[in-house]
Amino acid sequence: MHSSSILSITLGLSLSALAHPTQKRATGRTSAPSGCSTVGSSGDYSTIGAAIEALGSSTEDACIFVESGTYEEQLTVEYGGALTLYGYTEDTSSYASNAVTITHSISSSDAGSLDKSSTVNVVSDGFKMYNINVENGYGEGSQAVAFTANADQLSFYGCSFNGYQDTLYAKAGTQYYTNCYISGAVDYIFGDASLWITGSTVASNGAGAITAMSREEEDDSSWYVIDSSTVTAADDASEDLSGQVYLGRPWRAYARVQFQNSDLGSIINEEGWTTMADNAEPLYYEYNNSGDGSDTSARKYETEASGAVDIATVLGSDYTNWVDSSY
Repeated sequence: MHSSSILSITLGLSLSALAHPTQKRATGRTSAPSGCSTVGSSGDYSTIGAAIEALGSSTEDACIFVESGTYEEQLTVEYGGALTLYGYTEDTSSYASNAVTITHSISSSDAGSLDKSSTVNVVSDGFKMYNINVENGYGEGSQAVAFTANADQLSFYGCSFNGYQDTLYAKAGTQYYTNCYISGAVDYIFGDASLWITGSTVASNGAGAITAMSREEEDDSSWYVIDSSTVTAADDASEDLSGQVYLGRPWRAYARVQFQNSDLGSIINEEGWTTMADNAEPLYYEYNNSGDGSDTSARKYETEASGAVDIATVLGSDYTNWVDSSY
């Protein structure tokens, strides 16, 4: 294990209608935006952890620009203001040109908990991240989280989250992901956040279930919605995954997930969904999907969808105040 610094650190509504003054699509970000501290060989700090620690007890909005490279760190982001991390890239429009990777390798059993196994653990409201890859390199055999998102109004743009079991712990709060890449095999998007993923690639590198939503109460307003995305096998999948992947299974009894307007590849099992929690009454929906895995005629544990879920239903009517959808 690398030594590391562990710090307390729509239906009816187009996403393109949202605005943000500073980020534009299909442009590079090869230097720090105005006002940001910098990390890297020519930066203010040599590690991301040091840059976060230097923010201290401030509650002002802050930003950090990370120069290209691989950073072997384990971070907990616990800042009092709204923090934005920007990664070096020659094309901000997706994860494909990302040049910054944060990596760590430890299982949750070795670390002592899911949160403590996370390469990055965010507990700060209003956190944003652009064009950064985060991975837990532990691999098969145990839960090992790449990213824990455990705060409100979190958003991610052109980021990549990579692991095997329990990659993305969408633990709580409202969360928005666009133009991202999320890979894993077993329950690799999980937790009780209200989660909107759009325009992204969800890629399985092994057999298992994609989602393991943990909604526990019938009156819990949280949703997982995977919208306008591609569900496929990862390039590094070690076997043919045709029919070996489920859209989800309920970690808790009232899991609620909808895949909509998405391309579901041949990896999806014809039954679509599978079981997990005892006495579960999950709400599983599909709407207007395409692809070899989109046929719902043999689905189990599924409720008929009446239409697409609106982003405001998932994130709240004030989402335009914190989501940068011009990205």
